Amino acid sequence: MKKIIQITSYCLLLFLAVGCQDDDNTLEQILVPQNLEVTMDVTEDGSGNVTFTATADNAVTYRFAFPDGTTAVAPSGVYTKRFTKSGLNTYQITVMAYGQGGVNSSKLVEVTVESDFSDPEAIELLTGGGSKTWYWAASEPNHLGVGPNNDDATQNYFWAYFSFTEPFALANIPAATCAYDDEFIFSTTTGEDLTYEYDNNGASFFNRSYASVVNGQSPDDSCYEFDTSGERAVSLAPSESVVAAERKRGTTMTLTNDGFIGYYIGTNEYEILSLTENRMLLRAIQGNDQGLAWYIILTAEKPVQGSGPQAEEDDFPNLVWSDEFDTDGAPDPANWTYDLGNGQAGWGNNELQYYTDRSDNVVVEDGVLKITAQRESYMGFDFTSARLKSEGLQEFTFGRYEIRAKLPEGVGTWPAIWMLGADYMTNPWPGTGEIDIMEHVGRNQNEVLSTLHFPGNSGANAISEATTVETVSSEFHVYAAEWTETQIRFYVDDELYHIFQNDETKPFNKDFFMILNVAMGGNLGGDVDASFSQSAMEVDYVRVYQRD
Repeated sequence: MKKIIQITSYCLLLFLAVGCQDDDNTLEQILVPQNLEVTMDVTEDGSGNVTFTATADNAVTYRFAFPDGTTAVAPSGVYTKRFTKSGLNTYQITVMAYGQGGVNSSKLVEVTVESDFSDPEAIELLTGGGSKTWYWAASEPNHLGVGPNNDDATQNYFWAYFSFTEPFALANIPAATCAYDDEFIFSTTTGEDLTYEYDNNGASFFNRSYASVVNGQSPDDSCYEFDTSGERAVSLAPSESVVAAERKRGTTMTLTNDGFIGYYIGTNEYEILSLTENRMLLRAIQGNDQGLAWYIILTAEKPVQGSGPQAEEDDFPNLVWSDEFDTDGAPDPANWTYDLGNGQAGWGNNELQYYTDRSDNVVVEDGVLKITAQRESYMGFDFTSARLKSEGLQEFTFGRYEIRAKLPEGVGTWPAIWMLGADYMTNPWPGTGEIDIMEHVGRNQNEVLSTLHFPGNSGANAISEATTVETVSSEFHVYAAEWTETQIRFYVDDELYHIFQNDETKPFNKDFFMILNVAMGGNLGGDVDASFSQSAMEVDYVRVYQRD
């Protein structure tokens, strides 16, 4: 149910702005907007949404100024605002109608709105119940990255921009050296209010598109002197981004007075994708390019350069299980079983293929296992493939997992070598944990990913890193994970590129089983090239080593 409020009273202020040019401008040419009226469509569903519609004679655009410090310009006079303060609250809004030459009239309107949105846990985590300082998570790869603002929105879509994929990448860019001095302070006095202070030690990192804000001249992103002093109110609201619900917290925060967090991209609105006591992943849309989604990772523990995780030395001398794929025919049933069909919602990822156990899709020949994805009409689907798993047959806790494989090619392919917690039937994903030793998407031909999924860090919030492998589809490479009580380390051809710190709070201390599959399309695979016919992942061997 909605209610419409029409405002016809309150004071009307007229401002006449006459230019200093000769006699070209006359009172007849500059018409002050008159008869400004504002109607408000207030929802009564607890969402806090109010749609303002302003009309006036001689107006060319309208501006709304809200009590939280935000403003909005609406040429049509129509603007929807979400008020997020819990309960029934009354707000005063200034509505301005602008005519030619900058003349304007304004009206003060009042609206009463009920909102039931709240996120007290976010306020507690942000502030620690009082005041908490956050920093760039500089020791973590991808602490600043950018990707497309579309249905594929996920942190894994970072584009290579400078070298932000590396720890302390900004420290190696002279124009960006100011960034790691930043302190972001969130505070609360009641547990319900939220404020923000940004100490930039005198300079902030600016996107090149906004150099004009500080009269900057650099053609690249750069640091500029900028005053960020002052406390700013923060409002929380439900997230309305394209990111799928399971991949985000569902809360967006808006900083008043044009506040921003560390990197100036022309926005004061940040979506909280994930938030824990010590780590926060934010997503923000660039102000002058709504197609770009920036990702910022913050930490509550100030990183020290050179303090990132170091690989531990572990020895795994005992080969406890392997499949060398030396016998032609179907894969060894003592080692492998199958997932069949398309699962629920395309195996939870909107995948396009139907998995079979046919030799057309999975076979051992010439000393390798071949999992072939192909375009064909089958069981109501346009693609077939196979997904092998060692569930109930070969399951292990800890060790070195080593797979020598050559990957398929083609835009839309999504091969994976991964492990899933054996208790997934009683401990649903992501609680069961997932270790992705290797993922590859055909549109990023020379890149492979390793990823960890677990509660608080799953989907787009998962802990993921990428590395470049130039010949993934033309040559065999060894993909390996070394998994211990304290670390999970990922390698390609024995080159370490990803270290994950494991501990008893994470679900990586129990039996997991192996999965080998080639998916088509889906959330990560994306659109399939119209020319795709078929391609295979070839696996030379799978080996598991453990300690004495």
